Amino acid sequence: QVQLVESGGGLVQAGGSLRLSCAASMRLTMGWFRQAPRKEREFVAGISWSGVTTNYADSVKGRFNISRDNAKNMLYLQMNSLKPEDTAVYYCAARDAYLPITDSSAYNYWGQGVQVTVSS
Repeated sequence: QVQLVESGGGLVQAGGSLRLSCAASMRLTMGWFRQAPRKEREFVAGISWSGVTTNYADSVKGRFNISRDNAKNMLYLQMNSLKPEDTAVYYCAARDAYLPITDSSAYNYWGQGVQVTVSS
């Protein structure tokens, strides 16, 4: 049974930074998704289990960075230059296959989510 536990959410002003963390019980390809009120869940960033392959949504490219520490089974999302439209619940997810694709239905395991609120 794969367990994912996120941490690091909070309230930040526009232009600020936050780092999300996700503790995983296994080394899998992982991703970050987010869901804003009244919107569908969307892909943010993904990284293969090896750390070699990464993938980003166009809306966060150049501002967010996904990384992992396989020695600690930790996943991170460094979020810089935050905007109010980044406000959402952020979820850590994992999948059994290699590529960090954008389709949420391809991810088998999910964390409980953390709130990120960016004030203007």
